[in-house]
Amino acid sequence: MDRLPAAPAIVPEVGTIDPRRLQRLRRVGYLLDNAIAIPGTRFRLGLDSLIGLVPGVGDFAGGLLSLYIIVAAHRMGVPRSVLARMGWNVAVDTLVGAVPLLGDLFDIGFKSNLRNLALLDGFARQPGEVRRSSRRLLWVVILGIVVVAAGAIALSVLLLRLMSAQLRSGLFQ
Repeated sequence: MDRLPAAPAIVPEVGTIDPRRLQRLRRVGYLLDNAIAIPGTRFRLGLDSLIGLVPGVGDFAGGLLSLYIIVAAHRMGVPRSVLARMGWNVAVDTLVGAVPLLGDLFDIGFKSNLRNLALLDGFARQPGEVRRSSRRLLWVVILGIVVVAAGAIALSVLLLRLMSAQLRSGLFQ
């Protein structure tokens, strides 16, 4: 009897992420987040921080560059929960970075690309642990969004009732 070859694993096992691809991504992450030393300080910045200085489109362009690491991770077989966590890092970096001046300072310290590379390294060493922690963060974010949405709805209802009461009391006096 001929046996069919086993189907390839959907999730890579420990050590199956190509080290050459990972090294290339490290170079990209270093260039985006850490390539330039700020003289006289221990701080470093990268192209992402410099591009982010351009008002309006800089942070968006930096976010697009950061997506390269996420797309490459997807091609390497990284699970969706880890990709979502990586996307969260880029989204936080892009959205907070868009705030004038304070966002630029945040961008220098947050370094979403290096965080994402640390996630990839951790996934290569301990895929189960990184997958679990990424799922937990994803659920916390979803729960936070639900709580904020419920609070916004409750506040809207309360404001409408207050306005309605004010209108009724003003009209019938």
